[in-house]
Amino acid sequence: MRNDRTIKWLILLIPTLTIGLWEYIRHAFLLPYLSMELGNLLAPFIVLAVTLTLVRSLFARLEQSQQALQREKGTNAALEERERLARELHDGISQSLFLLAVKLDVLDEMKIDGPVKELATGLRETVRVMHEDVRQAIANLRLPPSPAAAAWVVPLRELLGETAEMSEAQADFSWSIPDVSLSDKEKVELHACLREALINVRKHANATKVLVVGEADGFGGFRCAVEDDGKGFSGDPLQSPGRFGLRMVRDRATAMGWNFLAERRGDWTIVELRKQGGAAS
Repeated sequence: MRNDRTIKWLILLIPTLTIGLWEYIRHAFLLPYLSMELGNLLAPFIVLAVTLTLVRSLFARLEQSQQALQREKGTNAALEERERLARELHDGISQSLFLLAVKLDVLDEMKIDGPVKELATGLRETVRVMHEDVRQAIANLRLPPSPAAAAWVVPLRELLGETAEMSEAQADFSWSIPDVSLSDKEKVELHACLREALINVRKHANATKVLVVGEADGFGGFRCAVEDDGKGFSGDPLQSPGRFGLRMVRDRATAMGWNFLAERRGDWTIVELRKQGGAAS
């Protein structure tokens, strides 16, 4: 802020100082050689030349400083919002899931058998997975975003590793999309879609191989996919009960103008997002 104030004062003072210095030099040294009319004519051109050099560079530095300040404010606002969301997740959903798990513990202690017992076991597993997802989301929100190039794909690689570890599956992460070719909004939406697809694999697939692929087409487009050799699905997966995650991925992709595909190819289940080269996001 102090530096910006100095630059503003220099922008105001330089033209005045230029005129004063010119008048001093003209009267002290150039008066015998330079007429009053010619000196008055040269004065505005001298001020213009100084403005186009010194003052213009000062304006550029001031603009850079303001842009850096806006970026810092934006980063601080994003960190505050992430912390707020983390608190809301912890105080709301996380606590509710914990209470639900406690109630399921009470249900387990009751002498029940048959379908009710099976339902309680299924509910317990669902609550456990949801609680893990919420805890991971809270941890991710409280980590400061890394300025390193392509740092946003690191959590996807880690989630792929966790998915493979839980399923005792082989994992492969192949990513060749240049980071600069994606807008911030595209990164956010791709992260959300691929994360949901990976969670879907972890919950339902029982796969032995899981792949995450990101390929650029060379024309500004890309293909991203999560592929696994698990049990897959029959029919239209978007119409299957409980497939809310895939419907969310489809809706996000549609909103971004991307093509969405979820299908079975041989032994592989593929959830794919594709942006055509030159398409606006």
